[in-house]
Amino acid sequence: MKCVLQASFKSKQTEIDRFIAQFEHSGVQFGKAARNTIKVFQIGEKEVNIKAFKVPNIFNQIAYKFLRKSKAQRSFEYANLLIDKGIGTPQPIAYYEDTTAFLFKRSFYVSEHINCELTYRTLTNDFDYPDYENILRAFTRFTYKLHENQIHFLDHSPGNTLIKKVHDDYQFYLVDLNRMRFETLDFNTRITNFSRLTIHKSMVEVMSDEYAKLINEDYEKVFRLMWNATETFQKQFYRKKRWKKRLKFWKY
Repeated sequence: MKCVLQASFKSKQTEIDRFIAQFEHSGVQFGKAARNTIKVFQIGEKEVNIKAFKVPNIFNQIAYKFLRKSKAQRSFEYANLLIDKGIGTPQPIAYYEDTTAFLFKRSFYVSEHINCELTYRTLTNDFDYPDYENILRAFTRFTYKLHENQIHFLDHSPGNTLIKKVHDDYQFYLVDLNRMRFETLDFNTRITNFSRLTIHKSMVEVMSDEYAKLINEDYEKVFRLMWNATETFQKQFYRKKRWKKRLKFWKY
């Protein structure tokens, strides 16, 4: 199995190797394992988060073996790039890849485990959360910082930003990093990047207001585009869901 480890964690490699080898039978599962499995392990006083990506289909096994970087490798490399740009993400530690001569099998991404008070998803479910609007506006400023640093986070969705309160401020950490582009974002792309975050118009109104101030643009223009992008994404999402049900009717 291939292993790429941060230099600062070389002394812990034996322990991390053991976690990977015993992954199925050890560690504490974190969240629901819908597609990929996340478990938390302990190294001294530090908690380590290991994400095991499921074995891809046969076509992707060939692609990941010969043509594309694995999700684990991309997560590791993107995390280092984010940190270099001053963007919050759990400290990347290592990635592992299990392959055969011709096929790619399983991969693992190892990072620091961060215990946070909430994710963005909390804001979509609890409108009475303390300091609600300030958190939402701070999140919008965080997204603006991503855009200014030429970071196009393609999975900018409710569960992929951890939020931690530090004194009177909030820190944000991106997770699920394997789908990301580093490119200049034009106006439309910036605003459309908010489309997967919420179905609630009131939240879009607050984010539009804050983002319009940051880019010195008309609020009505920003809101109209952001809300249209949100509605379009929702329609596409449910249309795709309906087609999935029809094509895989035996599962439902």
